[in-house]
Amino acid sequence: MNNHIEKLQQQIEPLRQQIINHKVYSVINDIEDLRVFMQYHVYAVWDFMSLLKSLQNNLTCTSTPWFPKGSAETRYLINEIVLGEESDVDMDGVRTSHFELYIQAMEQCGADVSEIEQFISVLKQGGDLHEAFLTVGTPEKARQFVDFTFDIINGNKDYIQAAVFTFGREDLIPGMFHSIINDLHEHLPNSISVFKYYLERHIEVDGDHHSHLAMQMTSNLCADNETYWQEAQSAAVASLQKRIELWDGVYEEITAKKEVRA
Repeated sequence: MNNHIEKLQQQIEPLRQQIINHKVYSVINDIEDLRVFMQYHVYAVWDFMSLLKSLQNNLTCTSTPWFPKGSAETRYLINEIVLGEESDVDMDGVRTSHFELYIQAMEQCGADVSEIEQFISVLKQGGDLHEAFLTVGTPEKARQFVDFTFDIINGNKDYIQAAVFTFGREDLIPGMFHSIINDLHEHLPNSISVFKYYLERHIEVDGDHHSHLAMQMTSNLCADNETYWQEAQSAAVASLQKRIELWDGVYEEITAKKEVRA
């Protein structure tokens, strides 16, 4: 493996462990808790797709007339990832993006999708992120998470975008969370099956094949430029910190709702 990749992974490992062992997983005990989790997490699923498409725009020619752009190997890497993320299959073998699959999972378990759908609607109508956040009342921690991602996108440095995509956006869902979902699925199969499938598909596609492609993409873009690698590491660290803060927000809302229910 590339020495720069190994060094970067070593630097971010403490933050990865904080995410894997985050206290949010200990308070997700029932479907009500899961709904809160999903209503935050869906923003991360959506802006992950935005980061992905920004990389594709930067690394390939997505306009006409077409011209060769950059390295053909790097074009292959990003296009292969886009193919899987934007046009995977659902439980019935129907083509869908991972974001649309997540919305299906939310609808099945009874989570409110009106907020994220209105958020996207405002953006489609020409609104900006700030307007969309205000219109739908996006939770503060989710707003900060998305703002960070779009700061990375708007910075227009493909090697930083690649590093955040590769190392800062791993979902790092621990085994404990899968056990919780499996337990819920046993009792509520008609409410959890799509989300269970989403998690399993995420591990199968993103955690293995796409992870290797993304590492190679980052390595290609940073090459032997030490400054690039330092910037890439800083951005990956900041992204993981934002994920911790996002989970903090989920934890605080779930515990607050539990107190009300009690």
